[in-house]
Amino acid sequence: MLDRLAIELNETLDSSVAGSFLSSFGRRIFFPKGIVAQSAEAGAKAKRHNATVGLAKSKGQPMYLTDIYSYFKEDLLQPSDIFSYAPGGGDKELRSAWKEEMIKKNPTLKGKLISLPIVTGGLTHTISTVANLFFDEGDEIVCPDLFWDNYELIFVHAKNGSLKFFNFYDENNHFNVEGMKQALLDCKGETARIILNFPNNPTGYTPSKDEMLKIKNAIVEVAETGKKVLVLSDDAYYGLFFEEETEKESLFAFLADAHENIFAIKGDAATKEEMVWGFRVGFITYASKSFNDKHLDALNSKSLGAIRCSVSNCDRPGQTLILKALKEGKHYNEDKEKTFKEMEARYKIVKKELENYRDSKLLKPYPFNSGYFMAFDTMGRSAEELRTYLLEKYSVGAINIMDRTLRLAYCSVEQENIKELLSLVYTAAGEIWT
Repeated sequence: MLDRLAIELNETLDSSVAGSFLSSFGRRIFFPKGIVAQSAEAGAKAKRHNATVGLAKSKGQPMYLTDIYSYFKEDLLQPSDIFSYAPGGGDKELRSAWKEEMIKKNPTLKGKLISLPIVTGGLTHTISTVANLFFDEGDEIVCPDLFWDNYELIFVHAKNGSLKFFNFYDENNHFNVEGMKQALLDCKGETARIILNFPNNPTGYTPSKDEMLKIKNAIVEVAETGKKVLVLSDDAYYGLFFEEETEKESLFAFLADAHENIFAIKGDAATKEEMVWGFRVGFITYASKSFNDKHLDALNSKSLGAIRCSVSNCDRPGQTLILKALKEGKHYNEDKEKTFKEMEARYKIVKKELENYRDSKLLKPYPFNSGYFMAFDTMGRSAEELRTYLLEKYSVGAINIMDRTLRLAYCSVEQENIKELLSLVYTAAGEIWT
């Protein structure tokens, strides 16, 4: 039997495109006025004694182990900045700061109604939370055939649904807009779901400005047929764009108010954007032309409920440190620019060195222009065979994807070693396949 709060949230969302996508779990879930909500209320009003939170305190600060606190620089962080629970949905100041940065990086979003980003435990947790809320057993989600393998784990093995593939590249080695559009139109029923990842993992490809406009227009055309479309933008590697013609804004920015039948969701994270891989701090942001503030409040409540019943709340010290870097960091922009320039330099070396192998009949590099990766089509041969041979004979690590793609993460290889890396990959391919 549905809780009264869940029923009220469902009634609100059913007047928007989001209601068409709520899973059975999504319809049941809500953020209860339990310990977390009551504790938050007490935090604002209980000035005399606050006996709500299961958190050991002394003199207004959390108790702590000095062996842990001593690793943080003295007088810069209070114990509450490190050891306290984070609020449900994340630190509000961080959420607001992330939204400001998002609009700054995506000026097309200016003036559009979007939700306050909700903090998750990283990009994977974002995608998993979206899957729980808007994906039922037996549902399908459209996905390019070159994709991050965690999608399969989440949507197929965890949710017992399916991935509906289209070819990532068209015959001109551009993003396959028509293939994407047809896959959406072919989705059964009145709804369609799609997940798109730019810069793409594993290929390192981001659409050009013209391609991104075509993607947006194609999705609008599908929406105009009456089919409701959920578009999850996986922006894990956002910002690492190395070519002038590459679109620098997220697809989310163009879809946020594109059509009443489009439900746009942005999944991003501090993980790569702020170079804090181990912090596990991600974000979910919602938008649709069909939304008003009440719809966003309802989605916020559903999302908080989904997080509450899984990880409860997310990493406090990580959120504190990211916020301080965003607001107070003395070297924030300088360090980010330095890292970008280094990744750009490695990218250019890879592009240049690959020219030496343009006539190879064994490996075909997929087009790439951004992100951390490039990948090879193994031309019908086993990528796993090549991966294990490289590892065993040459002590070179690479990733096999679906036994037909070999991915290289040049982000983790020093500039002076890239030439040798590529030479060994082609040498190994020649030794086992000729």
